[in-house]
Amino acid sequence: MMHRLTLAQIARGLAAKDFSSTELTDTLLARIAQLDPQLNSFITVTAEPARAQAAAADARRASGENGALLGAPIAHKDLFCTKDVLTTCASKILHNFKAPYDATVVAKLASAGAVSLGKLNMDEFAMGSANESSHFGAVKNPWDLSRVPGGSSGGSAAAVAAGLIPAATGTDTGGSIRQPAALTNLTGLKPTYGRVSRWGMIAYASSLDQGGPLARTAEDCALLLGAMAGFDAKDSTCVDAPLDDYLAALSQPLAGLRIGLPREYFGAGLDARIAEKVLAVVEELKKLGATVKEISLPNIQHAIPAYYVIAPAEASSNLSRFDGVRFGYRCENPVNLEDLYKRSRGEGFGAEVKRRIMVGTYALSAGYYDAYYLKAQKIRRLIKNDFVAAFNEVDVILGPTTPNPAWKLGEKSGDPVSAYLEDIYTITANLAGIPGLSMPAGFVDGLPVGVQLLAPYFQEARLLNVAHQYQQVSDWHTRTPAGF
Repeated sequence: MMHRLTLAQIARGLAAKDFSSTELTDTLLARIAQLDPQLNSFITVTAEPARAQAAAADARRASGENGALLGAPIAHKDLFCTKDVLTTCASKILHNFKAPYDATVVAKLASAGAVSLGKLNMDEFAMGSANESSHFGAVKNPWDLSRVPGGSSGGSAAAVAAGLIPAATGTDTGGSIRQPAALTNLTGLKPTYGRVSRWGMIAYASSLDQGGPLARTAEDCALLLGAMAGFDAKDSTCVDAPLDDYLAALSQPLAGLRIGLPREYFGAGLDARIAEKVLAVVEELKKLGATVKEISLPNIQHAIPAYYVIAPAEASSNLSRFDGVRFGYRCENPVNLEDLYKRSRGEGFGAEVKRRIMVGTYALSAGYYDAYYLKAQKIRRLIKNDFVAAFNEVDVILGPTTPNPAWKLGEKSGDPVSAYLEDIYTITANLAGIPGLSMPAGFVDGLPVGVQLLAPYFQEARLLNVAHQYQQVSDWHTRTPAGF
C-alpha cells in the first residue's frame, strides 16, 4: 500500500531501504494511468523524466545522502513554470507553452530531491472555486465523482486525496489551497504573503497569490514548506525573514494557546452541521490546553466585494501579456494587429477569465478607479486592521474553511456569485496577507469538511503545530475515499 504512505513515512521507508524511489515512482505512475481518467487531475504526466529523477535520487541515497524529500514523488499545479514541460494554466491560450526555465518553487523542490510526476489540473488561470473552468475539463472529487473538488488547486487536491501522489504544490489567491483541502479531506497551507517565492508562478493577482503545500498531514506540509520557503532575490515581493524549523515546532504542547472564534464566522450562511464539526475541534483543542474566547472581525462582510474588485483588476493587468504575439495561442489568419489581439484573446480565454478581465478593466477605468478599486483597497486595510487587533488578544483564529461541503458539478456554474460566496472565510487571509491552514475536521453526509486556522504574519510554524497536535488525537486525516 505504498500509495497510502505520507511524505514522512516515505522518508523513513526510503532511509530504511524498505523500497526505492524508482519502485515508488513506478507504483504511482501506474495508479495515475489506471485511476486518473476518472478524476482528470493531471494535465501532463512526466513519466520518463520522473523515472530519471527517481533513479538519480536512489543514487544520491546510495552515496550517503538522506534528505527528507530525496526521492519523494510530488506533482505541481500547472501554473508553476517547469523547464521544457507544458505549463498551461489550464487555458487554451497557453495550451502549447513549454516554459524555458523552472519556477523557484520547482527548482527548490527538485534540489531537495523531490520527484515530479507531472502538472496538475486547475481552474483556468486559477480563477474559480470548483476546478470547472479548466480548458482541459473539470476535475472530479474522489469522495464523490459527481461533485467538485474545490478550486483552483482542485487537481492537486484530488490527486493527493485519491492516493495518486502523497503531496502537491498549489497556489492560494482567495482560498485556492485551503478550500479544496477542506473539500477533499486534506491539510493545506497558505503561507504569509512573501514567504514563498512567486518567481516563475504565472500570476493571477500579484498582491494576493501565494504558493503552498497540500498533503494529508500537517507534518507533510511542514516538510514541503521547509523546502519551498525562503528569500528569493528574483521576486521583489519575497520577504527576507528568518525561517522557522517547521518540523521541530510540531511537537510543542498547546498549553496556554489562545484561540479566537470570530462571531461573524458562525452566522447565516454556514451549514449548521459544519458548525458542529468546528466546535468539536475546539473542544479537543481545549483538552490539549488551549483557551477559547469570542472575537470580532467586523469588516469580513465587505471581503467578497473588495476581493472581487482587487483580484480582477490585477488580473486584467497581468493577463494583458497574452496577446497572440509572443507565445501561446494565436488565431488563424488575422487580417491586422487588432484582429490578432481580439480573436487570439477571445478564442484563447474561457468564460470565467473573460468575466474577470472585464470586471477588472472596468474597475480600473478612469471614471471608476476611485469609486471601486481605491475604495476596495481601503476596505482591505480595514480587514488587515481587524486581524492586527484580534491577534493582540489571541494567538490563532479558528473557524470553518467553507460554508458548505462539496457541491455537485455544474450546480453553481450558472451563478458565479454563488460560487464566489464559497470563499467567504478564506478570502480575508489573502487580503490581509496572513498565513492560513485548513485541516480535516470530519464528514457531513459522507463528504469531508475542514477547519481553518489563521495566525499572525510569518507564524506558519504555529499553524502547523496546532494542526499536528490535533491530528495526534484525531483520525479524520487518515480516512480515504472508497475506490481509491
